Amino acid sequence: MLPESLNRCRGPGRPRQLDTTEREAIIIDAAEQVILSQGLGGASMAAIAQEAGMSKRTLYEVFESRAALFAAVVRRIRNLVTRPLTESELDLPLAQRLRLLLTPADDKFSDLMPLAILRAVIAEADRQPDLAREFLQEGPHALYGMIRLEIDRSVARGEISISDTESAARLMADMAHENVLEHLVSPRPACERQQAHDRRLDLAIRVFVGGIGEAG
Repeated sequence: MLPESLNRCRGPGRPRQLDTTEREAIIIDAAEQVILSQGLGGASMAAIAQEAGMSKRTLYEVFESRAALFAAVVRRIRNLVTRPLTESELDLPLAQRLRLLLTPADDKFSDLMPLAILRAVIAEADRQPDLAREFLQEGPHALYGMIRLEIDRSVARGEISISDTESAARLMADMAHENVLEHLVSPRPACERQQAHDRRLDLAIRVFVGGIGEAG
């Protein structure tokens, strides 16, 4: 059976040809569903193709490898839990830029998929190191890079003075998010986590920016 997202793309008569963006979205949707139901180990390209209502050949035309598809899944999650700054926001003070950057773009975002991804990566990192590398590159490391860019921007403007902006970015990211092990073992409802995240992020930014200011 074709997924609902694919059925919506079909009209009467000859099926409309999907563009690359639409096919990517359908395939990523399917990959998420397979990971949720079968885990990372069961998320083969064949299983994902079946869920998407496409052939494996079509999947490989869009994503050159399973690792590339997994990277796209993680990238979508990262884009939901962060919000890239607009051109007009780049002139804001560092504290405001960090708050905007680290505030989820979608207030209806669910933790279900990130938890499934985290658990799958931890369980299968040794057997599937290529997927673990993609997770780190498109997830935590990409987030560090986004934060570091804003810190470097403030250093270049003379707003703050710090030499090791890479370590500072990692510190800011770790301060902004709760302990991963606690989250995996005993996750709280999404509404509680959102409230806790807002409080923690506000405190983390005040402590971080205050410490950077003093260091200058």
